[in-house]
Amino acid sequence: MADDAIERESMEFDLVIVGGGPAGLAAAIRFKQLANEAGEDLSVVVLEKGGEIGAHILSGVVLDPKALDELLPDWRTRDDRPLKTEVKVDKYKLLGENGSAEVGWAPFPPLMSNHGCFIGSLANVCRWLGAEAENLGVEVFPGFAASEVVYGENGEVKGIVAGVMGIAEDGSHKPDYEPGMELLGKYVFFAEGARGSLTKELTAKFGLRDNCDPQKFGIGLKEVWSVPEENFTEGLVQHTFGWPVMGKSGDGGGFLYHFRDNGEPFISVGYVVHLNYKNPYLAPYQEFQRYKHHPDVVQYLKGGSRVAYGARAITSGGIQSIPELAFPGGALIGCSAGFVNLPRIKGTHNAMKTGMLGAEAAFAAIKDGRQSDVLEAYSQSVRDSWVWKDLSPVRNMKPLMSKFGTLLGAAIGVPDMWMRTLVGFGFLPTLHHTKTDAESLKPASKFKPIDYPKPDGVISFDKLTNVSFTNTYHGEDQPVHLKVADMVLQKSSEHDVYDGPSARYCPAGVYEWVEEGGELKFQINSQNCIHCKTCDIKDPNQNINWTVPEGGGGPAYPNM
Repeated sequence: MADDAIERESMEFDLVIVGGGPAGLAAAIRFKQLANEAGEDLSVVVLEKGGEIGAHILSGVVLDPKALDELLPDWRTRDDRPLKTEVKVDKYKLLGENGSAEVGWAPFPPLMSNHGCFIGSLANVCRWLGAEAENLGVEVFPGFAASEVVYGENGEVKGIVAGVMGIAEDGSHKPDYEPGMELLGKYVFFAEGARGSLTKELTAKFGLRDNCDPQKFGIGLKEVWSVPEENFTEGLVQHTFGWPVMGKSGDGGGFLYHFRDNGEPFISVGYVVHLNYKNPYLAPYQEFQRYKHHPDVVQYLKGGSRVAYGARAITSGGIQSIPELAFPGGALIGCSAGFVNLPRIKGTHNAMKTGMLGAEAAFAAIKDGRQSDVLEAYSQSVRDSWVWKDLSPVRNMKPLMSKFGTLLGAAIGVPDMWMRTLVGFGFLPTLHHTKTDAESLKPASKFKPIDYPKPDGVISFDKLTNVSFTNTYHGEDQPVHLKVADMVLQKSSEHDVYDGPSARYCPAGVYEWVEEGGELKFQINSQNCIHCKTCDIKDPNQNINWTVPEGGGGPAYPNM
């Protein structure tokens, strides 16, 4: 049966928000705050594809509380507040294979300081925000994956389809089939995070990226460790760069964040690999496992135990890569557009603020009797806000690191950051990204395979064992949500030219080339997918399209 022939029930709201992350929840809370203050009975719904709010959320996280202070000014005084560990010690280190050099003495501009920020779990922050939203009257629907956009007669966005369930792997309808519902709104916000599937569709339909640079990404891999007290320094933030990725035609950096949860000492340890790397043999997951064995890292982990693992893509293009934010009937908020400040390794504060600004624009429009038009006031308010001021001074850091590598790029970029911070302009013009991360990959013939050490099962772990710590689940009999457009191209190019990098860039063991009947087959273990979107970004031919599986599928992160 064709989808356009399916009869669905519909529900109407004033504001529909796709995504229960920090941007979507901040938008929902702000919208209801304004409505309640004005005595207006306006409705807002948040749809979250994870089984619960926070299930698909992963971040470092060292959170700049600026947006949270504006949204909920009393949050610091609440007993149930989700962030209690404030940054006390700030370290920056350059790593070599066996040693390190402190670079905290370097004259970084004030924006690079983490003091005043909080360490914790962004998943738990979102759970807390979700409860706050519900207390204000927001309808929150977890386990509802938004799979289609609903358009009006003039091509404007009218809503989304969510909750499609019970489709078998062969496309047939199982006995428990549910066609989903249309959730219609006067405005629809897309807060899907990096590389959302509906955001991709909208970007193409409305030409949202016609006047900006390509978006750039990193893959962030993270574990949470329970550690002995003697290894723990409450409030310590340690950022590193250099080893192990440097020298492999790639760049990246690591982090260690010490925080308490219910009085217990934990460390978030992670590594970010920029996805513009050239070497198809580079394996971000394996680099992360190597990173943990460095003396400056392993000293904190010995005697501890890993309690969680996860990975996800991070936007990093900066101000040059922000697309048009508003289109007929809707808007992009948060990392659907990309507001991460790469040198600071922070984006949650900006994501939340853009959600709040979007909510204010939608509320004003609805009060004026408008709907389904372009929220131009939202786009302008973002450019007039502190979000733009946060991103503007660091605009050249990513292009410089892409061109010259982390060390030389930073050496050139830091003086430019200082000038832009002090006087509003730099000694360099705005530099640009000229290619996508997929286009950066080079043929395997130009490189030698990398021999990664085997995991020891104590500090480093094999990929599938770590995936078990993500609590990932997908129903067995459902369509594969990772769509390969051309299997012939996948063999002739991804395998024959690039030697199958999908098996290495995927942090969850989803992809592998296996021999079947004397022929190579591209096998997709979609049940392992932790929704990081790296395949959608890094496949050299853009031949893999990540789409949403049935609602509730994917990881169930407890405290990431």
